[in-house]
Amino acid sequence: MMDLVLEAWMTSLIEASKLRYVLGGGDRWKPGRPLKLLFVGYNGARNTGSDVRVDGMVNQIRHVLGAANVEISVISQDFALTKGYFGGAKLVKLQDIFPPFLFREVPKHDGVIACEGSMFKSKFADALTVMMVGALGIASAYNKVSVAYGAEAGHMNLVPRWMVKRYCKDTLVVTRSEESRALLGSLGVPSELGTDTAWTFEPHPPEYGEEQLRKAGWKGEPLLVLCPINPFWWPVKASVGKALLRLFGAYKESHYRSIYFHKSGPSVDAAYERYLDAYANATKAFRERRKVFPVLVAMEQLDARACRRIAEKLGGAPVFSSSDYDMYELVSIARKADLMISSRYHGIVTTMPALVASAGVTMDERIRNLMRQRGQPQLSLECDDPELESRILATLEDLHEGAERVREGIGRTVVAHLKEMAKMGVYFEDNVRKLYPEFPGRTGVHGWREYLPPLSPRLNGLVERYG
Repeated sequence: MMDLVLEAWMTSLIEASKLRYVLGGGDRWKPGRPLKLLFVGYNGARNTGSDVRVDGMVNQIRHVLGAANVEISVISQDFALTKGYFGGAKLVKLQDIFPPFLFREVPKHDGVIACEGSMFKSKFADALTVMMVGALGIASAYNKVSVAYGAEAGHMNLVPRWMVKRYCKDTLVVTRSEESRALLGSLGVPSELGTDTAWTFEPHPPEYGEEQLRKAGWKGEPLLVLCPINPFWWPVKASVGKALLRLFGAYKESHYRSIYFHKSGPSVDAAYERYLDAYANATKAFRERRKVFPVLVAMEQLDARACRRIAEKLGGAPVFSSSDYDMYELVSIARKADLMISSRYHGIVTTMPALVASAGVTMDERIRNLMRQRGQPQLSLECDDPELESRILATLEDLHEGAERVREGIGRTVVAHLKEMAKMGVYFEDNVRKLYPEFPGRTGVHGWREYLPPLSPRLNGLVERYG
């Protein structure tokens, strides 16, 4: 019921924005001042994937449009957890009840960039999709920049699906997979093919990661990084009833934040336990065959529970959590891995530039699509597979025995995605010029690397080798 209230509320405010614009409301960008852009995403929760994506976007857009020509603001749930992120962009506090917040905030800017990867899907929360569509829809209503950047589309429930179809037709949607383009096309929403924007992210140097691992007991042996989650407690739903009962001690374990709660119940608990056992037992069996040092990496604060549970089942293993390490630190640690099994998409993406031999245990299409792009679909496992334990063990052996082959596929894929990300810069620049013809821009012909922020030596080396 609360999801329906949020959806109806957001829809009414988009329609009200259209009316205000028709009646002369809303400022237009004028030459002589920076273009004010609002980045709307899932930041401030120490979700490393969400944060590295936005870091890549901010750096690219500043580079393409010119740092002096833009004024960037990023929505954050917690300023303390995004301190030092996004190149000093202005932070705007997200309100838990977001429809009136977006109605007030979006018109203050010249455009919106929706940042969330899982943008158009009901897997995690209808409220998240409604927030993305709300921001994009209000920006479109005022004829301002409205861009969904690196979006993924999947199954949507009826109302979010209708909202995407109605309010995103005038948005520049750049997806990160062909499958997403096909789904959006079926709704009549045009899109361009792009990629994720984390490919250019640069963490702390490898020495930082090595130092932290040695403090945790690593002595230089082959490193196995595990990035588990709880795949079964999604989607998150708003519930006033549960919020009231929580005052009396109920629903403590499934509470997410505010009036939002994870999916819960005996079937969820049983599936989660099987998943944890599969990770732990496969790792134990692999350690009996190979000398490896396992560590657990929680790419989001919520993942720390799963990491600690598996560490206990292994008889003890270091846990590195995003609640304790920022994105620059955590990715530096993860990139020291020789092998990785991850249920976090960005656990894989952020380590691919370091050629970490990785495989995924997935709950949706993102890892599945990425492994297909790598030419290694067999390295995508399903979280609810009844044979998951044996499949993880077999996959670890495959990664160990075929590491060079896997790394070759990874290297080629990283370079291909860098080129796709460069195309996104072209699409964005063209969209800005279309809406604001007087906006200062570059002239002449530019190579694809000029649509990316300066690449690190590591990425330049991959381009030279695989490009």
